[in-house]
Amino acid sequence: MMDDLANAMWFKSSHSGASQNCVEVAFLPKSLVGVRDSKQPSGPALVFTSDEWSAFVDATDRGRFDR
Repeated sequence: MMDDLANAMWFKSSHSGASQNCVEVAFLPKSLVGVRDSKQPSGPALVFTSDEWSAFVDATDRGRFDR
């Protein structure tokens, strides 16, 4: 898995603007998705299956995590 993260192409949402406080995402081999803090690019990353990531994005779109 570390090789997958080392070679990952990380990106931020276009909604993040110039902010340094962002979440970065990378689409990885084997239908996995990596997520990390843009302030710590060499720090830890979470890895999800594509189904888990899709469920999260869908819930976010529906306002499930709005305060």
